[in-house]
Amino acid sequence: MATAARLAEAGERVRQVTRSGSGHEHPLIERVAADASDADALTKLVDGAETLVQVSAPAYDRWVQEFPALASGLLTAAERTGAGYVMLGNVYGYGPADGPFRPDQPMRPVSAKGRVRARIWEEALASDARVTEVRASDFLGQGALSVFTLLAEQQIRAGQPVRIPGGLDVPHAWSVVDDVAATLIAAARSPQSWGRAWHVPSTVLTVRELARLVARLAAAPEPVLAEMTVGELRSGGPIFAEVEEMLYLDEQPLVLDASDTERLLGVRATPLERVFRR
Repeated sequence: MATAARLAEAGERVRQVTRSGSGHEHPLIERVAADASDADALTKLVDGAETLVQVSAPAYDRWVQEFPALASGLLTAAERTGAGYVMLGNVYGYGPADGPFRPDQPMRPVSAKGRVRARIWEEALASDARVTEVRASDFLGQGALSVFTLLAEQQIRAGQPVRIPGGLDVPHAWSVVDDVAATLIAAARSPQSWGRAWHVPSTVLTVRELARLVARLAAAPEPVLAEMTVGELRSGGPIFAEVEEMLYLDEQPLVLDASDTERLLGVRATPLERVFRR
């Protein structure tokens, strides 16, 4: 919705496709209900568009089963219509890193969800579509859904103790939803985008540092944090059970090299204090 809103506010006509037909309300946004894995239906909706921006995903515990069909429908629509295809991705396809993730490094996934993301990107690159991928880390900001926003943010504001998976004192990149949208749009508009990936400019803080920032801005007590065990994750339902194979991203430093995005696309990370005050 942040991407659609930014485009409409810039005067662009937007067709926002969701399964329910919901979405951001604006005079320049047409909201349509459709199944994006239906290539024929999606082709009709994309026909005549300059760019197809893909920001959808199946439920987290259904990635392996449902993402291939969704990705195929979107890629087919882009190939048939000639629309530029801008995909939103993440760092799962890289596998573990010895330093900052670079957008040009090879895909070496070590998880089922990472193999799905790598396959989607590799098939898109091998297609006839003009394609680029914008890769983000954990989301923060208005409407953001991530482990931190689900398990920690509101609890910290309320002065409640927090249990969260992964290392509490490991540097970690945080991507603001509005910065993700800005990068998607900048990539869509740049002739330099096609055939390569971009990283969202993000802020690096440990979970403990981020928690203290949230508490300070909310005038809440010093956060009481504890690391959630794997057993607690597994017992938390199918969504949280899926986090287990991705824990390596929280137990080692996760830093995104977004220097190309800043230099060539002109996008900068929004200071997190401004994000949380807003």
